[in-house]
Amino acid sequence: MPQIIPIKNLKNTSEISDLCHNSEEPIFITKNGYGDMVIMSMEIYEQTMKKLNMYRELEISEQQIKEGKTKDAKQALTSMREMYDL
Repeated sequence: MPQIIPIKNLKNTSEISDLCHNSEEPIFITKNGYGDMVIMSMEIYEQTMKKLNMYRELEISEQQIKEGKTKDAKQALTSMREMYDL
């Protein structure tokens, strides 16, 4: 379950840092009872960005399949080996 804290609690920076590092989810910050910001540890941020990039790549791949822009596996592996000098 996501954690929600008021903005006035941001004064306790060490406490907030510990909270972010002990939580596997973002922390939602409210101001005057309304959502204002989201904070998270760098580790969770990086994991989230990796997932987002993976989903973006999957969307591109699915679109390429629909458009018939595909290669056979042997051809794709050959071009990857050439590209990365493998």
